[in-house]
Amino acid sequence: MADSVLIEGLAVEAVIGVYDWEREVTQQLLVDLDMAWDNRVPGASDNVADALDYAAVSERVTQWLRSAQPALLETAAEGLAAVIRDEFGVKWLRLTLRKPGAVPAATAVGVRIERGQG
Repeated sequence: MADSVLIEGLAVEAVIGVYDWEREVTQQLLVDLDMAWDNRVPGASDNVADALDYAAVSERVTQWLRSAQPALLETAAEGLAAVIRDEFGVKWLRLTLRKPGAVPAATAVGVRIERGQG
């Protein structure tokens, strides 16, 4: 299937990092999601109940990051992928998680993972 639902540049303030000072502040994370979803059904029905609710996915991603407070971006990416696949029935996703400002000479650092079967 080539259909997908996108969420790009979702900004979340959360505690993340390995250094002591990072555990005491929130930092901005940027999340990009490309989620496999058969858009033919909602395209034909024009009914939101048939669509992947990107507002609900965005809210859940935000909630998970804020509550989990992982040390590593890799841990955050794996946890988010599992939540999205399990709770929303997404069979495949590509997730990019960026931490702007983590390296002064770079716009952002981050990780990208793909999980599941399309």
